[in-house]
Amino acid sequence: MHPLLFLAGLCLGVASAAPQLYQSLDARWSQWKATHGKLYGMNDEVWRRAVWERNMKMIEQHNREHSQGKHTFTMAMNAFGDMTNEEFRQVMNGLKIQKRKKWKVFQAPFFVEIPSSVDWREKGYVTPVKDQGYCLCCWAFSATGALEGQMFRKTGKLVSLSEQNLVDCSRPQGNEGYSGGLIDDAFQYVKDNGGLDSEESYPYHAQGDSCKYRPENSVANVTDYWDIPSKENELMITLAAVGPISAAIDASLDTFRFYKEGIYYDPSCSSEDVDHGVLVVGYGADGTETENKKYWIIKNSWGTDWGMDGYIKMAKDRDNHCGIASLASFPTV
Repeated sequence: MHPLLFLAGLCLGVASAAPQLYQSLDARWSQWKATHGKLYGMNDEVWRRAVWERNMKMIEQHNREHSQGKHTFTMAMNAFGDMTNEEFRQVMNGLKIQKRKKWKVFQAPFFVEIPSSVDWREKGYVTPVKDQGYCLCCWAFSATGALEGQMFRKTGKLVSLSEQNLVDCSRPQGNEGYSGGLIDDAFQYVKDNGGLDSEESYPYHAQGDSCKYRPENSVANVTDYWDIPSKENELMITLAAVGPISAAIDASLDTFRFYKEGIYYDPSCSSEDVDHGVLVVGYGADGTETENKKYWIIKNSWGTDWGMDGYIKMAKDRDNHCGIASLASFPTV
């Protein structure tokens, strides 16, 4: 074949492939918008699609590297796909970090047999995954999760507790409503207030409001709360002994935002700069208990479409990865 004819044919092939690729992106973009109920003005759509395409490219690149054995987890596009990393952190990661107050530090029991794996979901301690929406209220969901578990331990009844009650009413303890807060301050509110309403009686609506706590709807109380020393072994022993534990992690990375499944480990994840409240409900290992196969089972509050039906396996015993043990605590009832 004449070289010029070959080059012309190659250009035609590329030209015909480009519209197909564009059409494919068009279809995927339209489907993603429909799935997540996204509506934009004309100018905003151009920008949001550009952000979405960059995120999609990043996700696909990561998953190609995962297939080559370079990562221990996969990523997937989700409802956060049209947001930049900065935008996402501003509306989702609402943990207000401050120096720990002088409070009681829990000493894990000595000479107790610690099981190789724990999953408090199997014992009935954990309510279904919730969705905080675009509200800096992760701290409230982490706090209710730990308190729900302790109330189940005491009463044998699993009752979903009101995050909205905490968002609206715990400002005197130091929290900032839908603008952020601290888990221990949420426990302090319930202790000071003498109760916390049920989710059913005080439903969540992802924004702050005036306090509407009603004592007759209270289904939980806090007598005390304990901080856990910032060591993974202490967290493991306490978790096995008492039930689900509130914790704080670094959730600022795009790899976390688009996590899908597998054991999450990202060398860039900080063990000190934590910004998101979660609930630790168990631990275990995939296969043999080699260092990079151990994991924590974490309940998130971003709905069931994120991660593994709302959960993530986070690397365990890898130098306090993402700060999982840095600010762990739990209430007593």
